[in-house]
Amino acid sequence: MRAHFALRFLTTVLLVQSVFWAGSSSLMATEAATLRLVAYNIKHGRGMDKRVDLHRIASVLRKLKPDMVALQEVDHSCTRSGKVHQAALLGNLLGMHHSFGKFMDFQGGQYGLAVLSRFPVQKSTRHQLAPGAEPRCALEVTVRPVSSGPLLSFVSIHNDWTRESFRTAQVSDLIAGLRERTHPIILAGDFNAEPGADSLVKLKNSGFLFLPKTKDPRTFPSPAPRLEIDHFMARGFPFDKPPLTVVHDEKIASDHRPIVIDIPLPE
Repeated sequence: MRAHFALRFLTTVLLVQSVFWAGSSSLMATEAATLRLVAYNIKHGRGMDKRVDLHRIASVLRKLKPDMVALQEVDHSCTRSGKVHQAALLGNLLGMHHSFGKFMDFQGGQYGLAVLSRFPVQKSTRHQLAPGAEPRCALEVTVRPVSSGPLLSFVSIHNDWTRESFRTAQVSDLIAGLRERTHPIILAGDFNAEPGADSLVKLKNSGFLFLPKTKDPRTFPSPAPRLEIDHFMARGFPFDKPPLTVVHDEKIASDHRPIVIDIPLPE
């Protein structure tokens, strides 16, 4: 009798667990059907009040609830930012995976860009780009947001700030580096170019779609933006209607405002 009762109890527990996990899997699939992406030039955490405060950057990002973040102007063990590995610290604070791409050696450490991801990183690729006023690269992180879905490449961008000719050369190198990709790609970050610039037109002509913004699209400088230079661009997404980018109203944490977009995943 006791054995029979124990067997029935175990069967009930297993049934409840199976229902729970089935529900959890369904929920995860639903949540991953749309990706929330953020791009943010953090100026090594130095705000408009001249304080370097990476916890403040983390607070801004936490409120946005991103799945993936493209970061620009990121320090790794540099003197000016307290010898901190900023991508790793932000990843730890937000519970996200991190990847770092080095532009150059700087102040005893490295300076570059980064990607944070809620999803495990399948591959991280540093694309060396044509030089400008400083060395430049793009950082491509490949993930699989849904276990049964396609790969996705999320690329953090920070092109030269001095000349459009430099930016166009850098874009040419990036296009070449991504030429063999057959899965969807998102470019995100500080392009240092406004809509209509030659470098952005070159990306459009290579198959990337510029994702427009809602309301006031300007992102720099953060207290009273005059320029629209931070963007998302996409390739390989069968959008019926392109999603809109939102400029987040954050005026202090960096000299750029972060941008946010919710993108439906291709099946």
